[in-house]
Amino acid sequence: MKLGIIGCGAIGTDVAKAADEMEEIEEIYLYDIIEEKAKELAKKLKKAKFEKVENFIPIVDVVFEAASQQAVYKYAEKVVEAKKDLIIMTIGALFDDEFRERLIEKARKNKCKIYLPSGAVAGIDGIKAASVGGLDQVTLVTTKAPEAFGKKIEKRTVLFDGNAREAVKLFPRNINVAACLSLAGIGFDKTKVKVVADPVVRYNSHKILAHGKFGRLRAEVENLPNPNNPSSSYLASLSAIAMLKKIVSPLQIGV
Repeated sequence: MKLGIIGCGAIGTDVAKAADEMEEIEEIYLYDIIEEKAKELAKKLKKAKFEKVENFIPIVDVVFEAASQQAVYKYAEKVVEAKKDLIIMTIGALFDDEFRERLIEKARKNKCKIYLPSGAVAGIDGIKAASVGGLDQVTLVTTKAPEAFGKKIEKRTVLFDGNAREAVKLFPRNINVAACLSLAGIGFDKTKVKVVADPVVRYNSHKILAHGKFGRLRAEVENLPNPNNPSSSYLASLSAIAMLKKIVSPLQIGV
């Protein structure tokens, strides 16, 4: 399999390094808006080389995005139009209903897949299964240190309390988990989100609370920040790598 990666920040770098060790992956093409970053990463890997996205889309099997909402809007449709599978980490871009449905329809027409890793949360499989029977309420509470939001705050502060659609607009780099949760469950407008900055926390915390016909669900993860990016949890990188391994593996686990 040949892999293209858009975005060579903390997550893209972690995925590229892991992919470099996977026997199933033959070649890796790297791109970042800061081209030197991608070129430097490519020098450290055995199978990787720098290439423009437009150039590698025709020759890869899967494209992995870990850049920005703008990158998703710019490249996602081009990927599925080329009949290539796509992994999206910046899931917040999909709050745009018209864009999301157009992207899904193009993928359906071209018989390719769009994969959304669960990221830094636990419980997405449970939410997906529960939504089949009917969910009444889903709430996400995300707590991070103030520097993850680029703020200086001396006491615990609620930065946002509202629905997921507004949350992903206001925190495009911090709350992709809300987008994934919304798509797995009851949608962007009904999913409740609370974003908290707390200067005493050591972990990026994500708590999911849900109830419906299935019963009640409570899932909480306390993630260590990615050492290369405090606004991202290391589990987000691991989730992306697990998704890549799932794609190349004949054994599929989970819903």
